[in-house]
Amino acid sequence: MDLLADIARAEFTHTSTYANTATCGILPRGAAAAVRELIDAAGAGAPAGFGDFARVEHVRERFARLVSVAPARVAVGSAVATHVGLIAASLPAGAEVLCPEGEFASVINPFVVRGDLKVRFAPLEALAEAVGPATALVAVSAVQSADGRAVDLAAVRAAASSAGARMLVDATQAAGWLPFDATPYDYTVTAGYKWLLALRGVSFLTVSEEAQEHLVPLHAGWVAAESMWDATYGPMRQLAHDARRFDESPAFVAYHAAEFSLGLLERAGIDAVHAHDTALAARYRAGLARLGLDPVPGTAPIVSVPGLAHRQPALAAAGVHTAARAGSLRASFHLYNTEADVDRLLDALT
Repeated sequence: MDLLADIARAEFTHTSTYANTATCGILPRGAAAAVRELIDAAGAGAPAGFGDFARVEHVRERFARLVSVAPARVAVGSAVATHVGLIAASLPAGAEVLCPEGEFASVINPFVVRGDLKVRFAPLEALAEAVGPATALVAVSAVQSADGRAVDLAAVRAAASSAGARMLVDATQAAGWLPFDATPYDYTVTAGYKWLLALRGVSFLTVSEEAQEHLVPLHAGWVAAESMWDATYGPMRQLAHDARRFDESPAFVAYHAAEFSLGLLERAGIDAVHAHDTALAARYRAGLARLGLDPVPGTAPIVSVPGLAHRQPALAAAGVHTAARAGSLRASFHLYNTEADVDRLLDALT
């Protein structure tokens, strides 16, 4: 834990009590420096201001290690909804997509707006049991954005496999604090600006080798080619042989920042981050119980208290940053938080 404390002191300069990573993570000092370096070079008209594809590849490799897959299974992009839209477009008309009730909008809307898919909803706790013989795809977040509830991914995966259905997991509220293995799933999507400490404009799509053969790269640009620099004009000769065929052209400012941020998480170690974050959440839950408040049960570092959303503006005015989500007050703790942050939040609620 001393390493985490050293990293927090060196890389994070915020002065408020920030318990809102589930909305947006704090950018480390080194990542901010990488952004400034790129912007200064761009303003000076220097070649370094064009952006560096090598850094994008470093980010791909670091994310692949983080979720325990080969880099060949990782596509880079800008937003979760874009990745999900690609998956939605691959389904035949009439296909059934099963989602949890109250799931994050980016996970479900690309299926809903098609209009010719059957999108069915079930309670999160009963999602595995709701998989049926007609289910083509199950789409679910590993950890729910609204309240931190975690789905039994193994049970859902077993049910989907038995039904011959594919599975899409949104790891946005998990990757970065929870040891997460993307290997068993056909698809995973992850936004980079929360627990991965990057900026908006960074997102990841993992695609199993088998699923790569069934997903059409509808937004393929020159970066999706096997030989990228030979595909800048005219139809490309050959798509990339792996998940890079699903790449979007990268937002370099965001990816230059992400290279540092993902390296920082690697140095910290996800197991250590997990222990730190969940210990703070447990401290907060215990404090809420002493105040007679009942948070949504769970162990994630996302803790929501139903009916308390109205307290969020006053807390923010006092320099304690949380979020109001689905009628609840949501607090979320990451590696830059301390026990003093938890106690200050509890004091503000008293």
